Amino acid sequence: MKKWIVLTLLTALFFTPYSFAEDGILKAVTVTTGADGSTEYSVTMQILLLMTAMSFIPAMVIMLTSFTRIIVVLSILRQALGLQQTPSNQVLIGMSMFMTFFIMAPVFDKIYDQAVEPYINESLTMQQAYEVGKEPLRAFMLSQVRTTDLETFIEISGYTNISSPEQVPMSVLVPAFITSELKTAFQIGFMLFVPFLVLDLVVASILMAMGMMMLSPMIVSLPFKIMLFVLVDGWGLVMGTLANSFGT
Repeated sequence: MKKWIVLTLLTALFFTPYSFAEDGILKAVTVTTGADGSTEYSVTMQILLLMTAMSFIPAMVIMLTSFTRIIVVLSILRQALGLQQTPSNQVLIGMSMFMTFFIMAPVFDKIYDQAVEPYINESLTMQQAYEVGKEPLRAFMLSQVRTTDLETFIEISGYTNISSPEQVPMSVLVPAFITSELKTAFQIGFMLFVPFLVLDLVVASILMAMGMMMLSPMIVSLPFKIMLFVLVDGWGLVMGTLANSFGT
């Protein structure tokens, strides 16, 4: 609810009529340099920058959260079951989105409490809110990234003055995090794929022994795989494993 309130307020401010100075210059869009050398943007300019940044929200949700790992694992699971279009892509994406909201809720709450709310109350500037708000997300990514992936991208980037993970810039941390998420997702997917592969091999062996070589093993094994998945409460186990893999 907090996020929708913030979005509504920003949208309302964005469409607020602009005010002009006597000389006809757009008064609301101004940039002021403070005595300490810092730069302050007018409210209208800040709203414009925020609305522009919102176009990157889908990419941020996909790549900087738990979404990537979840959607890859669910896609592999569908392939392991032998179901090409069930659940549909829309269902898998919806499940991944709500699982992402569940897993990332503590991080989103920290960002709102520490950065968004103080910014709305004008106790933080936009730049200060950005610096404070990225720390919870940064801490989440550092807790999930693999050391080897982080070291690889640090070496590629050419940074030589990084002595601890906390000093890694976001430009290096983000690709390292995405690589780690893909690796973890494929590891979980492999563990899910093996039992269904064994069942396919057993069914294929039985059909061969019975001389029914013209009958596709995939067709015969499909109802058994679905029955096995339902009997062991597969969806609950998969969702629980994904949540626990993030330490939730």
